Amino acid sequence: MLGRTANGLFWMFRYLERAENTSRLLDAALRMALTRDLERAEEEWRSVIATLGLKQQYEANYDGYDGVSVWNFVLRDKANPANVREMFSAVRNNARTARTNLSTQAWEAVNENWMKLDKQLSRPVSQSALGEVLARLRRTGMQVHGAMDGSMLRSEGYHFARAGTFLERAESTTRILDMKYYLLLPSLSYVGSSLDSGQWDQVLRSVAGASAYSWLNAGNIDARGIVEFLVLDDRFPRSLAFCRSALRTNLDELERIHGQPSEANRLMQESESFIAHMTVDEIFEMGLHEFLTQFMTRNSAVGQAIADDYRFLA
Repeated sequence: MLGRTANGLFWMFRYLERAENTSRLLDAALRMALTRDLERAEEEWRSVIATLGLKQQYEANYDGYDGVSVWNFVLRDKANPANVREMFSAVRNNARTARTNLSTQAWEAVNENWMKLDKQLSRPVSQSALGEVLARLRRTGMQVHGAMDGSMLRSEGYHFARAGTFLERAESTTRILDMKYYLLLPSLSYVGSSLDSGQWDQVLRSVAGASAYSWLNAGNIDARGIVEFLVLDDRFPRSLAFCRSALRTNLDELERIHGQPSEANRLMQESESFIAHMTVDEIFEMGLHEFLTQFMTRNSAVGQAIADDYRFLA
């Protein structure tokens, strides 16, 4: 497979995953903001901008953190080059680059949803329209993944697509865990407060894990249980353990298809030895922020190694 095609499939699915995760983050913030007073609501929207790493760009263009400004900045504002409209345009452009390696169903799911989203995001999004936009973003991700699983040959193209998905998903869960709690809670005196519980509830909703966690833990919200669930529980498809295992499986398949060892797989083995036998107590002893920072560094190194191993061309 040409490096340009492999790069197109890998980044198509990274952007698709990023757009879906952003929609979940906005949806969780909207739910929380609607139940809070004006000051607390602003904190929820501020946390969205911080989690996405857009604080500097946002504050250069806006004075306050009201919901309409934040979601339009994230979804469609040209002052934000990483807005969702541009993100989804990149999904479609990469899909066109790799068109011959996608099934007809996967291409149609991308193209049809892109046309509808582009029209919806061509004008400011009101609160009454926000729910439909976010729902379409989530549905698009599910439709494309479903079409791919049900119709694509398990060739190297499929494994590049899945590697992009799980690398991005792990990065998203890590960033949300890190930013939403340790960098946003005003001080240690808030631990155990309603603000603390609210932040953890939003963390779970941002990764679509509220129902699964509640079912496993009888609704008991606590930091230790949630960190264990999102980092170590390999049954949950957005946990770091699940993403690491899925990424390793796809890198193994790419290595087998190409018939030679890869640096990306070697780095994955190092990453596995780093966390495979860790307990949640050991993570807290290390410091959650320090643990997540190390995980993100290793995840980023694996992504760069995939690009180098398979000679990606933009």
